[in-house]
Amino acid sequence: MLRLRSLGRTVVGTVRGSLARSFGAVVSVLRPVGVALAAGAGAVSRTARPILHPLRRLARPLEGLSRDLAGLVPALLAGAGVFLVVAGLFNYFSPAVESNPSPTDVVASDSPAAYSLPPLVTVGPSGSGNASPGTSEGIGLAVATRVVIPALNIDVPIVASPHNEQYPLCNVAEYLSLGKDYAYPGAPQAVYLYAHARVHMFWNLLVNSKINNGAAMIGMWVEVYTDDNQRHVYEISQVIRHVPPSTSFADTALAAHTDQLWLQTSEGHANSSTKLQIVATPIGVLAASQADAHPAGRGNVCPDAPFCTASNQGGCRR
Repeated sequence: MLRLRSLGRTVVGTVRGSLARSFGAVVSVLRPVGVALAAGAGAVSRTARPILHPLRRLARPLEGLSRDLAGLVPALLAGAGVFLVVAGLFNYFSPAVESNPSPTDVVASDSPAAYSLPPLVTVGPSGSGNASPGTSEGIGLAVATRVVIPALNIDVPIVASPHNEQYPLCNVAEYLSLGKDYAYPGAPQAVYLYAHARVHMFWNLLVNSKINNGAAMIGMWVEVYTDDNQRHVYEISQVIRHVPPSTSFADTALAAHTDQLWLQTSEGHANSSTKLQIVATPIGVLAASQADAHPAGRGNVCPDAPFCTASNQGGCRR
């Protein structure tokens, strides 16, 4: 055991001595190289100092400018972000383009065939305005078949009143017939239509007439379809409330010698109640499809209509 320890000390001492001699030899070789490199670096530094000094003075303003530009970058980015957000909000809140243009929009269009003024019909050599459909002296006229007021959600077929009518039919509008039929849009006379103030009929006319005397209805447009597949467009110009139910209630309309549209409904539940009249003036005429100009509804006797007192009466319950 003592011999092994002695041998270990001898080996360790030998290895240490060899490493020390090798390291000393490396240091003695590298020392001149290090001295030379240090001397060269000093020479380069002394040579470059006159050149670097002006460059450092020039770099100071550029360094300040770069700091200023770097400070502007966040502000520019923030401004751009605000602009994009505001632009997006304007786009979001901008009104959408109306998909169904009003008659006024159609008139203003560049297409001459899209909308045209209805021709005035001259009937008879005297031009008195007493239109009579189908007369040889004038132009044939087409009867009204449907009335629509889009803004009030009114869409009602138009029919002739029953013979010896005692009570208006339900679910339709009827045209006035006093010696002649007031049912021909485009003629030099009034078109006079009446219906109950009930849902799916002229109820919304009555409701809106009670708000500021119907001021909001002025300017609304009314479409009257005719049997020859035409759509006559009128604009509401007057709301007349509380018309007494006398024999002269329609005198103004019957005296018209120009194309006009009159709509009538009751302001109460009985035939003796006052009437509401809506007056509209023509704007123009559009083509209509066969289906649109010929609605299926023909009306029916109202469930609360009075009972007939004679066999030849119409619009009453039997």
